[in-house]
Amino acid sequence: MAKPDPVLIHDWHPLARVQDIPEGRPAAARLLGEDLVLWSSGGRFHAWRDLCVHRGSRLSIGKVTDGCLQCPYHGWTYDEAGVCVKIPAHPDQKPPARARTTVYHCREAYGWVWACMSETPNALPEFPEWGDPGVRTFAMGPYALEAGGPRIIENFLDLAHLSVVHEGILGVEGKGEIGRYTVETRPDGVYASDIVVWQPDPDGSGLPAEAHYTYRVIRPLTAYLNKRAGKSVFTMMIVATPVDEARSHAWILFSMKGADATPSQQLVDWTDRVFLQDKPVVQSQRPELLPLDLQAELHLNCDRTSIAYRQWLNELGVGFGTS
Repeated sequence: MAKPDPVLIHDWHPLARVQDIPEGRPAAARLLGEDLVLWSSGGRFHAWRDLCVHRGSRLSIGKVTDGCLQCPYHGWTYDEAGVCVKIPAHPDQKPPARARTTVYHCREAYGWVWACMSETPNALPEFPEWGDPGVRTFAMGPYALEAGGPRIIENFLDLAHLSVVHEGILGVEGKGEIGRYTVETRPDGVYASDIVVWQPDPDGSGLPAEAHYTYRVIRPLTAYLNKRAGKSVFTMMIVATPVDEARSHAWILFSMKGADATPSQQLVDWTDRVFLQDKPVVQSQRPELLPLDLQAELHLNCDRTSIAYRQWLNELGVGFGTS
């Protein structure tokens, strides 16, 4: 098991869609280098270490019975608190007090199952638009990437790639200049504003417009974007779940206000297309771990948000996915 990251261990991380954890059927997941089992019973979700304390079998290939999770090897049965309550080979014997698995915090939000590996969780990231009847909201993912979580978030914040990687959508060749904009690091994260770029299709509607960007890095692996273009307001939150140091799952929430004539499926397809254009580029980056030493790579004025992000991660002490 990997050494827990002193920062990320306190954050909530999405691990599965609710529909992927049906009642009574456990599933395997991985977070911060540790194997977990996810399961549900009676509408409650659970995230445990994927290990039976008897002989080390994976609980994720076991079964749920009477609101308990049963090991597939010797049938040791654990209640919702992770305590072994039944040993079939010794039905009349009370299980030893040490016969309990490691239980983590688990909850549902935005249609996803989240887990936190700390006894003192931070607040769950908020997507303010969720549930607002005046906007359309969507949840997408997971996208599996062979890349560290910080690389995914930094790409989301990167402005200079828009006219290259997303040419014809978020920029055009020959018009990739990034003007001056405002970046500041606050106690609650990194903020970037006053960003203005012209885009052929800034919101999936197919209508070109001048786009006004504002970024907020809410947590080390969670960032939020507000983009205004014409009469539309597009918002997005991206969360990178750290599977291992160089493997992640990306999750996306986005909303659209305005552009009412644009079909919802067109918005989803647009978002999917843009993210999948990023994927091979992010996976190609070397080193896989994000360098926090600013001397390790070259930086220009257009990279100031990335610089602030790296400096903030360094100040926080984030080690998982960084070098």
